[in-house]
Amino acid sequence: MSDPGSTGAVRHANKRGAARLAAVQALYQMDVAGSGVFETTAEYEAFRLGKEVDGALYREADAQWFRAILTGVVENQKTIDPVIHQALTDDWPLSRLDSTLRAILRAGVYELMKRDDVPVAVIVSEYVDIAKAFYEEDEPKLVNAVLDRVARRVRGEGRGKDAS
Repeated sequence: MSDPGSTGAVRHANKRGAARLAAVQALYQMDVAGSGVFETTAEYEAFRLGKEVDGALYREADAQWFRAILTGVVENQKTIDPVIHQALTDDWPLSRLDSTLRAILRAGVYELMKRDDVPVAVIVSEYVDIAKAFYEEDEPKLVNAVLDRVARRVRGEGRGKDAS
């Protein structure tokens, strides 16, 4: 039986998870369509977060968390991309990754670098789970490895999640 006092925390966490997923989708959209951060943020907040789109229901998300990730990645991308590049192997430059994988890694690295209030294990776990929603094979393991390497470098700790 669950503790009734913990439901608020679970709901809060679920809204942050939904915000992370929406931020990854928005970053992908910006990368592929070339749309700007303000236009994309407005679209997601007005028409996607917590709404039904083409028969698919977007989970209710923490809009403030969504905005923070999206604008944070855009504002810090020139710092984030080299950090990701350093965590990849030499034969896998960032440009070789598809747009979805780049969006996942950029959002995860942003949180590792700028959100010290969020534990490494939570960040890694959330973004590995997002990768699993899009990929079945090696990509979730790559997300785990890259975020773990970045966590060791920027926070001095790493706690990768089993991506198998």
